[in-house]
Amino acid sequence: MTTGAKLQGRVAIVTGSGGGLGRCHALELARHGAKVVVNDLGRETADAVAQEIRDAGGEAVAFAGSVTDEAAVAAMMTGTLDRWGRIDILVNNAGILRDRSFAKMELDDFRLVVDVHLMGAAICTKAAWETMRAQKHGRIVMTTSSSGLYGNFGQANYGAAKMALVGLMQTLAIEGEKYGIRVNCLAPTAATQMTGGVLSEDALACLDPALVSPGLIHLVGDDAPTRAILCAGAGHFAAANVTLTAGVHVGAVDGAAARVSAEWDRIADRAGEIVPAYGFTQAEREIASAGCGGKAVAAH
Repeated sequence: MTTGAKLQGRVAIVTGSGGGLGRCHALELARHGAKVVVNDLGRETADAVAQEIRDAGGEAVAFAGSVTDEAAVAAMMTGTLDRWGRIDILVNNAGILRDRSFAKMELDDFRLVVDVHLMGAAICTKAAWETMRAQKHGRIVMTTSSSGLYGNFGQANYGAAKMALVGLMQTLAIEGEKYGIRVNCLAPTAATQMTGGVLSEDALACLDPALVSPGLIHLVGDDAPTRAILCAGAGHFAAANVTLTAGVHVGAVDGAAARVSAEWDRIADRAGEIVPAYGFTQAEREIASAGCGGKAVAAH
């Protein structure tokens, strides 16, 4: 099954990998030599993918359980360590959709989507974090979406959760850097059960989820970047960034609100925009612009 030794000896956990994109991720990781924990809500679907990997000559085990169940997630991590002694890669892929316009959306459906996507990823990452810190190696991938990065009608809950995962990734990449933990986001476009009612049949035909997974391999290898947002679909790959424009110093003056409006075109001008190295870059530049001197105090 192995196509190369890029991930030989590495142990990977893929949530929501009983089908669709997660299954493709699990198969691709195994093809590159990783030992794979196939997680899904259903035992039957997780077993089937794990068996598929074993039949192809790889190593895999199945674990059924919800990413929102802290006890189940803890058991999955313990079982992985008992079996293979390491957790090198965590792919937070599990997710659900409850699409409706915001006007018609029930708050229970908003909470549920945020709970599965955001809290599920946080629970799984927290459960693996100390192991990765102790072994001085870890690769974590959050599954974000264009719905979070740019918005999509009818997906306020999904978009909010997906953009929150970008914020989680940004901070964990900073905190994990000195421990050899690299954290990235993958924004996939794929024909899966979750996108079946969203995209046209013609579009779905060319969006084989297997065409996304090669990008995942780059995000989890020894040479992986960190704090990257990789957009992938139909074999096309692009990087997204959260940027900051040069801006304009208005100051604390009478009519400041009117000046903000008057200067809006310059404030929003993207020429010379940057990708901040950390959140306090904004405050540091604002202080410098105001001529206050010094730097923002931050633990970074």
